[in-house]
Amino acid sequence: MNSLTVDTVGYIALVLNLYSMSVKGEYRLRFISAIANTIYIGYGILLNAYPIIIGCSIAVFLHVYRLKNLKPNRND
Repeated sequence: MNSLTVDTVGYIALVLNLYSMSVKGEYRLRFISAIANTIYIGYGILLNAYPIIIGCSIAVFLHVYRLKNLKPNRND
């Protein structure tokens, strides 16, 4: 896969991660962050970067765990 495609995947994950920090409500923040970290896992796979894969896998697990314990508000 060419480097432009790999970089694009990384930038998409970055933009989603930054966007998640700007939203109101913990539910939305964690949901969007879980998606961003899932994309980061794909990015890490493309780069064969195990620290990214491991770190983001843990983050996805933690976000999903907390999402299961949160009830979405109408404002989230």
